[in-house]
Amino acid sequence: MPKSLTLIGRYTLLIVVALIFLFPIVFMLVSSLKPDLQLLRDSGSLLAFVPYGDLSFNNYIEAFQRVPIARFIFNSVLITSVTTLLSLVLNSMAGFALAVPRWKGKGLVLSMIIATLIVPFETIAIPLLLIVSKLPWISFSDCESGAFVCLTQNWLDTYHVQIIPFIVSAFAIFLFVQFFRSLPYELVEAARIDGASWFEIYRRIYVPISGPVFATVAILTFLAKWGDYLWPIMVVQSEELRPVQIGVSYFFQLNVAWGEIMAYLSIITIPVLILYLSLQRAFIESIAASGIKG
Repeated sequence: MPKSLTLIGRYTLLIVVALIFLFPIVFMLVSSLKPDLQLLRDSGSLLAFVPYGDLSFNNYIEAFQRVPIARFIFNSVLITSVTTLLSLVLNSMAGFALAVPRWKGKGLVLSMIIATLIVPFETIAIPLLLIVSKLPWISFSDCESGAFVCLTQNWLDTYHVQIIPFIVSAFAIFLFVQFFRSLPYELVEAARIDGASWFEIYRRIYVPISGPVFATVAILTFLAKWGDYLWPIMVVQSEELRPVQIGVSYFFQLNVAWGEIMAYLSIITIPVLILYLSLQRAFIESIAASGIKG
Protein backbone atom coordinates (compact mmCIF):
# COMPACT_ATOMS: atom_id res chain seq x y z
CA MET A 1 0.00 0.00 0.00
CA PRO A 2 2.69 2.57 0.83
CA LYS A 3 4.38 1.77 -2.48
CA SER A 4 1.11 2.40 -4.34
CA LEU A 5 0.64 5.71 -2.54
CA THR A 6 4.19 6.72 -3.46
CA LEU A 7 3.52 5.89 -7.11
CA ILE A 8 0.25 7.84 -7.09
CA GLY A 9 1.93 10.81 -5.46
CA ARG A 10 4.75 10.72 -8.00
CA TYR A 11 2.39 10.69 -10.99
CA THR A 12 0.25 13.40 -9.42
CA LEU A 13 3.32 15.61 -9.06
CA LEU A 14 4.32 14.94 -12.67
CA ILE A 15 0.83 15.82 -13.90
CA VAL A 16 0.86 19.08 -11.91
CA VAL A 17 4.28 20.02 -13.31
CA ALA A 18 3.12 19.18 -16.86
CA LEU A 19 0.03 21.37 -16.43
CA ILE A 20 2.17 24.26 -15.19
CA PHE A 21 4.27 24.08 -18.35
CA LEU A 22 1.15 23.72 -20.54
CA PHE A 23 -0.67 26.73 -19.07
CA PRO A 24 1.18 29.36 -21.19
CA ILE A 25 0.50 27.41 -24.39
CA VAL A 26 -3.18 26.95 -23.51
CA PHE A 27 -3.46 30.63 -22.62
CA MET A 28 -1.87 31.62 -25.93
CA LEU A 29 -4.11 29.38 -28.05
CA VAL A 30 -7.32 30.33 -26.24
CA SER A 31 -6.49 34.05 -26.24
CA SER A 32 -5.81 33.97 -29.98
CA LEU A 33 -9.50 33.21 -30.53
CA LYS A 34 -10.87 36.00 -28.33
CA PRO A 35 -11.36 39.71 -29.11
CA ASP A 36 -9.06 42.11 -27.27
CA LEU A 37 -11.63 43.36 -24.77
CA GLN A 38 -12.57 39.85 -23.67
CA LEU A 39 -8.93 38.78 -23.64
CA LEU A 40 -7.92 41.61 -21.31
CA ARG A 41 -10.97 41.10 -19.11
CA ASP A 42 -10.29 37.37 -18.68
CA SER A 43 -6.53 37.63 -18.24
CA GLY A 44 -6.81 38.17 -14.49
CA SER A 45 -8.78 34.98 -13.83
CA LEU A 46 -8.95 31.31 -14.75
CA LEU A 47 -11.34 32.26 -17.56
CA ALA A 48 -8.22 33.09 -19.55
CA PHE A 49 -7.75 29.35 -20.07
CA VAL A 50 -11.38 28.66 -21.00
CA PRO A 51 -12.51 28.90 -24.65
CA TYR A 52 -15.86 30.66 -24.34
CA GLY A 53 -17.59 33.80 -25.51
CA ASP A 54 -17.11 35.45 -28.88
CA LEU A 55 -14.59 33.00 -30.37
CA SER A 56 -13.42 33.42 -33.96
CA PHE A 57 -10.39 33.27 -36.26
CA ASN A 58 -10.50 37.02 -36.93
CA ASN A 59 -7.20 37.55 -35.08
CA TYR A 60 -5.46 35.11 -37.42
CA ILE A 61 -6.91 36.82 -40.49
CA GLU A 62 -5.88 40.27 -39.27
CA ALA A 63 -2.42 39.00 -38.30
CA PHE A 64 -1.84 37.82 -41.87
CA GLN A 65 -2.97 41.22 -43.13
CA ARG A 66 -0.65 43.15 -40.82
CA VAL A 67 2.50 41.02 -41.19
CA PRO A 68 3.87 39.06 -44.18
CA ILE A 69 3.74 35.87 -42.12
CA ALA A 70 4.26 33.49 -45.04
CA ARG A 71 7.48 35.28 -46.05
CA PHE A 72 8.77 35.38 -42.48
CA ILE A 73 8.04 31.69 -41.96
CA PHE A 74 9.79 30.83 -45.23
CA ASN A 75 12.85 32.84 -44.15
CA SER A 76 12.97 31.20 -40.73
CA VAL A 77 12.48 27.70 -42.14
CA LEU A 78 15.28 28.29 -44.65
CA ILE A 79 17.66 29.80 -42.10
CA THR A 80 17.00 27.23 -39.37
CA SER A 81 17.07 24.26 -41.75
CA VAL A 82 20.39 25.19 -43.35
CA THR A 83 21.94 26.11 -40.00
CA THR A 84 20.74 22.89 -38.40
CA LEU A 85 21.96 20.70 -41.27
CA LEU A 86 25.41 22.27 -41.40
CA SER A 87 25.59 22.25 -37.59
CA LEU A 88 24.95 18.51 -37.48
CA VAL A 89 27.70 17.83 -39.99
CA LEU A 90 30.43 20.11 -38.64
CA ASN A 91 29.75 19.70 -34.92
CA SER A 92 29.52 15.92 -35.18
CA MET A 93 32.83 15.78 -37.05
CA ALA A 94 34.44 18.02 -34.45
CA GLY A 95 32.96 15.93 -31.63
CA PHE A 96 34.25 12.74 -33.24
CA ALA A 97 37.74 14.20 -33.62
CA LEU A 98 37.77 15.20 -29.95
CA ALA A 99 36.27 11.97 -28.61
CA VAL A 100 37.52 9.01 -30.63
CA PRO A 101 41.05 9.42 -32.11
CA ARG A 102 43.79 9.54 -29.50
CA TRP A 103 46.08 12.52 -29.93
CA LYS A 104 47.93 14.83 -27.58
CA GLY A 105 46.28 18.06 -26.58
CA LYS A 106 42.67 17.17 -27.43
CA GLY A 107 41.67 17.55 -23.78
CA LEU A 108 43.04 21.10 -23.77
CA VAL A 109 41.26 21.89 -27.04
CA LEU A 110 37.98 20.56 -25.69
CA SER A 111 38.41 22.58 -22.49
CA MET A 112 38.97 25.76 -24.51
CA ILE A 113 35.85 25.06 -26.56
CA ILE A 114 33.73 24.43 -23.45
CA ALA A 115 35.12 27.59 -21.84
CA THR A 116 33.47 29.67 -24.57
CA LEU A 117 30.08 28.66 -23.14
CA ILE A 118 30.51 31.16 -20.31
CA VAL A 119 30.74 34.06 -22.77
CA PRO A 120 27.23 35.46 -23.45
CA PHE A 121 26.39 36.33 -27.03
CA GLU A 122 25.62 39.93 -26.09
CA THR A 123 29.30 40.54 -25.31
CA ILE A 124 30.44 39.52 -28.80
CA ALA A 125 27.47 40.81 -30.81
CA ILE A 126 29.02 44.19 -31.65
CA PRO A 127 32.51 42.82 -32.52
CA LEU A 128 30.86 40.14 -34.65
CA LEU A 129 28.77 42.79 -36.38
CA LEU A 130 31.91 44.77 -37.24
CA ILE A 131 33.58 41.64 -38.60
CA VAL A 132 30.73 40.53 -40.86
CA SER A 133 30.33 44.07 -42.18
CA LYS A 134 33.84 43.82 -43.69
CA LEU A 135 33.98 40.20 -44.82
CA PRO A 136 34.03 39.51 -48.58
CA TRP A 137 31.31 37.51 -50.28
CA ILE A 138 30.60 36.37 -53.82
CA SER A 139 27.80 38.42 -55.37
CA PHE A 140 25.80 37.84 -58.54
CA SER A 141 23.70 41.00 -58.46
CA ASP A 142 25.55 43.90 -56.79
CA CYS A 143 28.38 44.24 -59.29
CA GLU A 144 28.97 47.88 -60.21
CA SER A 145 31.21 47.09 -63.17
CA GLY A 146 28.54 45.02 -64.88
CA ALA A 147 30.36 41.75 -64.30
CA PHE A 148 28.30 38.63 -63.66
CA VAL A 149 30.29 37.64 -60.55
CA CYS A 150 32.17 39.91 -58.15
CA LEU A 151 33.24 40.23 -54.52
CA THR A 152 31.38 42.47 -52.10
CA GLN A 153 32.76 43.67 -48.75
CA ASN A 154 29.58 43.32 -46.73
CA TRP A 155 27.56 40.44 -45.31
CA LEU A 156 24.80 42.63 -43.87
CA ASP A 157 21.21 42.20 -45.01
CA THR A 158 21.70 38.68 -46.36
CA TYR A 159 20.71 35.13 -45.54
CA HIS A 160 24.24 33.90 -44.93
CA VAL A 161 24.93 36.47 -42.21
CA GLN A 162 22.12 34.81 -40.25
CA ILE A 163 23.47 31.30 -40.87
CA ILE A 164 27.26 31.05 -41.02
CA PRO A 165 28.20 32.63 -37.63
CA PHE A 166 26.00 30.10 -35.81
CA ILE A 167 26.84 26.82 -37.50
CA VAL A 168 29.46 25.73 -34.95
CA SER A 169 28.28 25.43 -31.36
CA ALA A 170 30.43 24.63 -28.32
CA PHE A 171 27.52 22.95 -26.55
CA ALA A 172 26.69 20.82 -29.59
CA ILE A 173 30.32 19.70 -29.82
CA PHE A 174 30.24 18.83 -26.12
CA LEU A 175 27.08 16.73 -26.58
CA PHE A 176 28.64 14.83 -29.48
CA VAL A 177 31.84 14.23 -27.49
CA GLN A 178 29.91 12.89 -24.51
CA PHE A 179 27.78 10.60 -26.65
CA PHE A 180 30.67 9.28 -28.76
CA ARG A 181 32.68 8.55 -25.63
CA SER A 182 29.83 6.39 -24.33
CA LEU A 183 30.08 4.06 -27.36
CA PRO A 184 32.36 1.00 -27.10
CA TYR A 185 35.87 1.70 -28.38
CA GLU A 186 36.10 -1.89 -29.60
CA LEU A 187 34.17 -0.77 -32.68
CA VAL A 188 37.00 1.57 -33.57
CA GLU A 189 39.71 -1.01 -32.95
CA ALA A 190 37.97 -3.57 -35.15
CA ALA A 191 37.50 -1.05 -37.94
CA ARG A 192 41.13 0.09 -37.75
CA ILE A 193 42.30 -3.51 -38.02
CA ASP A 194 40.22 -3.83 -41.20
CA GLY A 195 41.99 -0.77 -42.61
CA ALA A 196 39.20 1.78 -42.26
CA SER A 197 40.15 5.44 -42.15
CA TRP A 198 38.94 7.77 -39.41
CA PHE A 199 36.43 9.36 -41.74
CA GLU A 200 35.06 5.95 -42.72
CA ILE A 201 34.69 5.06 -39.03
CA TYR A 202 32.85 8.29 -38.45
CA ARG A 203 30.55 7.94 -41.46
CA ARG A 204 29.88 4.19 -41.47
CA ILE A 205 29.96 3.31 -37.76
CA TYR A 206 29.35 6.31 -35.51
CA VAL A 207 26.81 8.28 -37.54
CA PRO A 208 24.35 5.39 -38.06
CA ILE A 209 24.21 4.55 -34.33
CA SER A 210 24.14 8.14 -33.06
CA GLY A 211 20.58 9.07 -33.96
CA PRO A 212 19.65 10.29 -30.44
CA VAL A 213 22.43 12.86 -30.17
CA PHE A 214 21.82 14.06 -33.73
CA ALA A 215 18.14 14.55 -32.85
CA THR A 216 19.09 16.46 -29.69
CA VAL A 217 21.45 18.82 -31.49
CA ALA A 218 18.87 19.30 -34.23
CA ILE A 219 16.22 20.31 -31.68
CA LEU A 220 18.53 22.67 -29.77
CA THR A 221 19.87 24.30 -32.93
CA PHE A 222 16.40 24.68 -34.40
CA LEU A 223 15.06 26.26 -31.20
CA ALA A 224 18.00 28.66 -30.95
CA LYS A 225 17.68 29.89 -34.53
CA TRP A 226 13.89 29.93 -34.61
CA GLY A 227 13.81 32.11 -31.50
CA ASP A 228 16.69 34.37 -32.53
CA TYR A 229 15.75 38.06 -32.33
CA LEU A 230 18.77 40.17 -31.35
CA TRP A 231 21.09 39.21 -34.21
CA PRO A 232 18.54 39.49 -37.08
CA ILE A 233 17.37 42.90 -35.91
CA MET A 234 21.01 44.06 -35.94
CA VAL A 235 22.02 42.76 -39.38
CA VAL A 236 18.81 42.60 -41.45
CA GLN A 237 16.95 45.63 -42.76
CA SER A 238 15.05 44.26 -45.75
CA GLU A 239 11.62 42.90 -44.90
CA GLU A 240 11.95 40.04 -47.37
CA LEU A 241 14.90 38.63 -45.37
CA ARG A 242 13.51 38.92 -41.85
CA PRO A 243 12.71 35.84 -39.70
CA VAL A 244 9.52 35.28 -37.73
CA GLN A 245 10.65 36.70 -34.38
CA ILE A 246 11.08 40.19 -35.81
CA GLY A 247 7.45 40.04 -36.90
CA VAL A 248 6.36 40.33 -33.26
CA SER A 249 7.50 43.98 -33.20
CA TYR A 250 5.07 44.80 -36.02
CA PHE A 251 2.13 44.37 -33.62
CA PHE A 252 3.44 47.03 -31.23
CA GLN A 253 3.40 49.76 -33.85
CA LEU A 254 0.51 52.22 -33.60
CA ASN A 255 -2.18 50.32 -31.65
CA VAL A 256 -1.28 47.13 -29.77
CA ALA A 257 -3.52 44.22 -30.82
CA TRP A 258 -3.10 41.53 -28.18
CA GLY A 259 -5.37 39.05 -29.89
CA GLU A 260 -3.37 39.33 -33.10
CA ILE A 261 -0.14 38.92 -31.14
CA MET A 262 -1.43 35.69 -29.60
CA ALA A 263 -2.52 34.47 -33.03
CA TYR A 264 0.89 35.25 -34.51
CA LEU A 265 2.69 33.54 -31.63
CA SER A 266 0.46 30.48 -32.04
CA ILE A 267 1.38 30.25 -35.73
CA ILE A 268 5.14 30.49 -35.17
CA THR A 269 5.03 28.05 -32.23
CA ILE A 270 3.49 25.20 -34.23
CA PRO A 271 6.70 24.24 -36.15
CA VAL A 272 8.66 24.06 -32.89
CA LEU A 273 6.06 21.80 -31.25
CA ILE A 274 5.94 19.52 -34.28
CA LEU A 275 9.73 19.17 -34.37
CA TYR A 276 10.00 18.44 -30.65
CA LEU A 277 7.12 15.94 -30.57
CA SER A 278 8.58 14.06 -33.54
CA LEU A 279 12.05 13.83 -31.97
CA GLN A 280 11.29 13.78 -28.24
CA ARG A 281 12.14 10.08 -27.71
CA ALA A 282 15.55 10.46 -29.35
CA PHE A 283 16.09 13.69 -27.40
CA ILE A 284 15.48 11.95 -24.06
CA GLU A 285 17.70 9.00 -25.02
CA SER A 286 20.55 11.33 -25.95
CA ILE A 287 20.33 13.32 -22.72
CA ALA A 288 20.42 10.07 -20.73
CA ALA A 289 23.32 8.65 -22.75
CA SER A 290 25.34 11.88 -22.55
CA GLY A 291 25.11 12.03 -18.79
CA ILE A 292 23.53 15.50 -18.76
CA LYS A 293 21.30 16.06 -15.77
CA GLY A 294 18.67 18.75 -15.36
